[in-house]
Amino acid sequence: MTLDADPAAAAEVVPVAPGRVVRTVGVEEELLLVDAATLHPVPVAGDIIRGGEPGDALATARTADGLVPGALLELEVKHEQIEVVSPPLLSLDELRTAIISGRETADKEARAYGARAVAVATSTVPCAPHAVPGPRYDTMSRRFGLTMTEQLTCGYHVHVAVTSDDEGVAVLDRLRPWLPVVLALSANSPFWQGTDSSFASYRYQAWGRWPSTGSYDVHGSAERYAESLAEMLAADVTLDLGMVYHDARLSSHAPTVETRIADVCLTPDDAAVLAVLVRALVETAADDWRAGVPADTVPTSLLRLATWRASRSGVDDDLVHPVTRRPCPAATAVEALLEHVRGGYVDDGERDRVEAGVREILRRGNGATRQRRVMIHAGSCEAVLAELADMTLGL
Repeated sequence: MTLDADPAAAAEVVPVAPGRVVRTVGVEEELLLVDAATLHPVPVAGDIIRGGEPGDALATARTADGLVPGALLELEVKHEQIEVVSPPLLSLDELRTAIISGRETADKEARAYGARAVAVATSTVPCAPHAVPGPRYDTMSRRFGLTMTEQLTCGYHVHVAVTSDDEGVAVLDRLRPWLPVVLALSANSPFWQGTDSSFASYRYQAWGRWPSTGSYDVHGSAERYAESLAEMLAADVTLDLGMVYHDARLSSHAPTVETRIADVCLTPDDAAVLAVLVRALVETAADDWRAGVPADTVPTSLLRLATWRASRSGVDDDLVHPVTRRPCPAATAVEALLEHVRGGYVDDGERDRVEAGVREILRRGNGATRQRRVMIHAGSCEAVLAELADMTLGL
């Protein structure tokens, strides 16, 4: 089943059979733009976006069920990156198809300017990025100094439809303990400015310099959530609601819960699997809310520790268990997440495919693990980016 080909189609909870609905899920991927010859980041995003008429960068692809809308390309904060935005979709296959076609479109457009689009969450080589000009980003540069100057990270945002703000906030409250495991699975940024950071996701560390990032408190109600955002704005540190960079939030432009904790995933397969895993997590949280299961009130201070550990370890070392709050092997924490969401899938086939995909990440490593393997084999940060460019397209 596919939705309207308009990539701006509203996210929704779609009836697919009597008594059964499916939440749409869409993704936003930030890709690094690198020179095709030198493999160093290159500021061509503005050229790509200005180079065609509106809609030229819309990618489409075909599946057995017909046409699947692809993605739109948009500017991000720096000219060395570009954002690929998918429409709301229903199935794992549709998501994978849209992610591949979107990445292929970004790479094709980049090649026209001698560049490549690479799914890596931080540059492996040193870079002094260039801010996209405009009143908002100019103000951010003045207010946040070096944090804005050095900002060049590529995240992965997953939007899952919710029926109301009440449901959305209930979901946010119940996602909290599980988000560090999502970060560990997605981690794809071991290098920073040409150096191995010793982190699996150094993007999360660099991103954490913004004042409104990271873990958040239990809100309890949509009213309290709105009050919390108003209190943040009243403190006059962040510019606007767009700078509420929590690990998950209600979207300001669509009826969705938006998870923001993940690194952009190296491969399309991993990206699609994690998107559907997040949807299962949202569905499980919504089911618990409707059943009267209270949110886990784990202190935000402990969640910050768990997320730091996930950023450091990825899937290669211990994590903090989402329930016991004690150190455990990464595989144990991941299996706890898989067990938690077993009832949140569309059907048993989807569950089996997602579980197999997640266990494959555990078996061969996430993007950070694979980057380090390429570095050992290839011997230079530039060579790492060259190989990652093909992995980005699923080659």
